[in-house]
Order: sequence, then structure tokens, then C-alpha cells
Amino acid sequence: MEINLLRILISFLTLAVVAASHAALTPKDYWNSVLPNTPMPSAVSDLLQPDHLMDEKPVGVTFSPGPPAGGIDVGIGQQRSSPFLYTYGSSEDQLHDDPNVALFFLEKDMHPGKRMNLHFMTQDSNTAATFLPRQVAKSLPFSSSRLPEILNKFSLKPESTEANIIKNTIEECEKPGIEGEEKYCATSLESMVDFSTSKLGKDVRASSTEVGKETQMQKYYTIVPGVKKMAGNKAVVCHKQNYAYAVFFCHTTRTTKAYLVPLVGNDGTKAKAVAICHTDTSAWNPKHLAFQVLKVKPGTVPVCHFLPKDHVVWTSK
Repeated sequence: MEINLLRILISFLTLAVVAASHAALTPKDYWNSVLPNTPMPSAVSDLLQPDHLMDEKPVGVTFSPGPPAGGIDVGIGQQRSSPFLYTYGSSEDQLHDDPNVALFFLEKDMHPGKRMNLHFMTQDSNTAATFLPRQVAKSLPFSSSRLPEILNKFSLKPESTEANIIKNTIEECEKPGIEGEEKYCATSLESMVDFSTSKLGKDVRASSTEVGKETQMQKYYTIVPGVKKMAGNKAVVCHKQNYAYAVFFCHTTRTTKAYLVPLVGNDGTKAKAVAICHTDTSAWNPKHLAFQVLKVKPGTVPVCHFLPKDHVVWTSK
């Protein structure tokens, strides 16, 4: 059975946050206090704990196993690293069954009339993985050196698939970035806001891919007029990871451009997708999936990819 279809509740961790929630701002309130003029994208708002739960009940942490963040199409039960890591490499076999191949395209192909076979889904099949308040997230270990303690918290057996996903997510967060890359794994919304604003300032825009109701599992989308480059040549891109609660892998370089790309599906579905283009890929793994899919070499041409619906890009206004 495909592990992203299991939807098994394997742990419920009761956290004493009721008192703390009255002593500190909720994640939503923190956003509004720091970014009063920045609308919250759905990739963020969908992960907030309902206000009545924050006020009345302890916060529950659930974990549903699934493939790690990284592609457009979900529906496989294999553990893969995220292609958003520049050090990521893929084998020849992965090209035939890795849904991430649909993500990548060349910047020159981002024009009206271009047709692409896409399916915009959320990447983390653990839809119950919402944001924890920062004070709660900080109280939980998030380090490979404390993996046994983490697995014990979530009542996971070390040899289980779920434990392996937890382990891989933490290890990916701990890997060093490439030259010129600043990276950070945000275990709360507050820490994601702080990292992004520390790189871009507080006059920022947060965007995510928005898609109307899709009527098919996969379809052809056509780029329509209205492609818009977001301000600046620096962006902070945050990718949702597969974990027991909301964790985002955020990174930034000075060779990244972000676009809003309007598309229309062959069934009439309208989408406004976020596309990220990397103008310097010379330090990437030569076996990165993007190079194999696009048949290009590192550092030769700008490489672009769409963001799944549960990822966020931060740019200057």
C-alpha cells in the first residue's frame, strides 16, 4: 500500500500550551504584528491551528507517513530526498518514476502558449501537520543527535518507515548549504517569519501557488499572458517538509528570481503558480534531477521549477 494513503495516526503528544498561549502571541498574531501589510498566503494559513483550539485545548501533534516534500505529483511510497536541495542527486532509474521531473523547466520556456503536464498538489501528505507555537516547537528536540528521544516522543520504532522519514528530514536540515546559499529549517511560523525578514526586511510579499479545483489527477496546463517577475533578485524560498508538525526548509541565494505564472488547464482549471529560477547552478550536484531531466550541464543556463501548493516564496515588495 502506498504509504501516503495510510493516514495512520501514530502518535498524539499532549503539550501544555494553554497557559503559554495566553502569555505569548499566537503564530497568527505574531505574523500580524511583524507583517501588518503582508497578506498571509494559503500555504501558511492552511497550517494554522484553529483559534478555539489554541485557546481551549492542548495542541496535538499527529504524524501521517508520506513521501518527503519535493514534487508536484504525490502518490508514491518511496523515501526520497528533496530536489530543492542543491546537493540532491538522482539515479537513472529515478527519472522514470520520480514525480519531481514535472517540476523543472528552462527559463526560456516560460512564455504564453507553453504547454506543460502538471498536477499541483500539496507535497506533504501529512495534512494534519500544523504549526506549533514557537515556545512549544523550541521545547521539542530537533537534532539527529537526539533522534532516539524524538522517536520516543512520537512513539515510533527506530526501524519503522515513519522513523526513517523523521530521520531523513532532520538530516537534510543539518546538511551544509552550497557556496552562496543561506539555509535554515523553521520549526515554527514565527521562526520562518524571522529568518525571511532578516534577509529581506519587513516590507515583503509572501506568495504560494494557488490552484482552482482540479477535476483530473493530471492535466496539461498552458501558460497564459500575465507572467510577472517579483521584485528584486533575492528571494527566500521555504519548502514544506514531511514531519510530525509543520517544518519548512528555507534557503536563499543572490542568484534566484521568482515569478508568478498564470496557467489554464485543459479542463478550464485556473492556476497562479509560483516559479523559481536559478541563474547560477554551477555549484549544484552534477547529477541533480534538473540537469538529467532538462539535458543541460551545471552553470550553463537558468533552471526553473514550480512550487507545490504548500511551499512559500518571500520577496521584497
